[in-house]
Amino acid sequence: MNETFILAVDQGTSATKTVVFDTRSRIVAQATEPLKSYFPQPGFVEQDPLEIYQNVLASVKECLNQYREAVSQDMAKIKTCGISNQRETFVLWDHSGQPISNAVVWQCKRSVEICNRLKKSDLEKEVKSRTGLIIDPYFSGTKIIWLYENDQRIRNLINSGKVYFGTIDAWLLFKLTKGESYCTDYTNACRTLFFNINDLQWDKYLLDKFNLQYLNLPQPQPSSHLYGQSDFEGLFPKKINISAMIGDSHAAAFGEGCFSAGTAKATMGTGSSILLNTGSKKVQSEHGMVTTICWNMPNRIDYALEGIIVTCGATINWLRDQLGLFADNHQTQKIAQSIENTNGVYLVPSFSGLGAPHWKMDAKAAIMGLNLGCDKKHIIRAALESIPYQIKDVITAMEQDSGIKLKELKVDGGVTANHFVMQFLANLLETNVINIGMEEVSALGAACLAGLQQNIFSDIDQLKNNIAGKEQFSPNKDIEKVHTSYEGWKKAVKQLL
Repeated sequence: MNETFILAVDQGTSATKTVVFDTRSRIVAQATEPLKSYFPQPGFVEQDPLEIYQNVLASVKECLNQYREAVSQDMAKIKTCGISNQRETFVLWDHSGQPISNAVVWQCKRSVEICNRLKKSDLEKEVKSRTGLIIDPYFSGTKIIWLYENDQRIRNLINSGKVYFGTIDAWLLFKLTKGESYCTDYTNACRTLFFNINDLQWDKYLLDKFNLQYLNLPQPQPSSHLYGQSDFEGLFPKKINISAMIGDSHAAAFGEGCFSAGTAKATMGTGSSILLNTGSKKVQSEHGMVTTICWNMPNRIDYALEGIIVTCGATINWLRDQLGLFADNHQTQKIAQSIENTNGVYLVPSFSGLGAPHWKMDAKAAIMGLNLGCDKKHIIRAALESIPYQIKDVITAMEQDSGIKLKELKVDGGVTANHFVMQFLANLLETNVINIGMEEVSALGAACLAGLQQNIFSDIDQLKNNIAGKEQFSPNKDIEKVHTSYEGWKKAVKQLL
């Protein structure tokens, strides 16, 4: 039997996951390797670029060991590789591939003051029209400016043209190909604050404004593209093609089948990224969304509106770890279902500010509406309800911006195991909420794009047959009660702001 397999590397913030898929999008081998972050001072988040690279190799090695044990000793059956990655984290390195600083992670808040300064200079309008983004520490550009302004050594190296910049995909590609390939894909490039999504090129005007005109930048390419070849430092007997690179959230959208305008996905982990496919239409948001590239191939680009929710599952972890209200997150579903409502309690989880559509990053979290009749069950349920409420805020803004009605919401991430949250969300959005039942959706998206580039898959229609929702939540009789509760949420957020 002439089987074909695809390797997918999903390099995330807390771990690297490596998966081998067959041509029916089934997992045949997988491995996870935890990754450290460092916090040199309050608000700073960094990672070691060489640790990231070694972390990837360790994850791939363990996955291939599993593949050989469970599937085949024939490594040649693995035909190609796709890479997905944490998007806004970036690395600066020299021509030999040696980092010149730690990687600055997307969570890092070091550039808040720079963002405030840039906004006062009236540059935000130009940034938004050219990149689709807003000026915010979330995106990598302002953190590069911080390094340029605060580290004389880095400033001198940048000015002398000796610094190579890349998001994690570009860094891994450079290392895996021994410096032969220096590229990134459009989805990663468009998260930097200096990539023009209109002409799909680095924006000279913005680079000049940021004093980064001498920075070496990777060649932008479609997500599904032959980027180079690698034997992964000898883990493969022969080099295999790297035929897809894509940001993790965009990879999840593709992996979950957001193939047409009006389909959306919400990744519900520590935070949440919500992408609404707007088709071939770029939509400029007036309601706090960012315009981005959803996914792309050489002959097609689908755009999206994205809303970032800063705190999602992290709220539940806070109640568990800091307040000790329960021992295990799985208990929260039963606790929430044990009471009729929150008794007027709302938890606005702006622990690290409020993201879309409000973008109030100095907001603080609050529990509102407490009275003597409340106990921990009301607080726990209010925390769970805050997740669908925030997603509803974002989806409403997206629909207003685009004029596109949400068809259905695909979901992934650890929070999706909570059926109370999923049913509440279906009622609030008045549409089906679908979970394809696979955690590794970013890896799946990267694998599918790699398979398309190598003609392992003929077209998107073939992929549709592989991707089917295993769990669906549809609106039920509680719609009216849920919407009444949502009105209280909106008042609570308004009061906080």
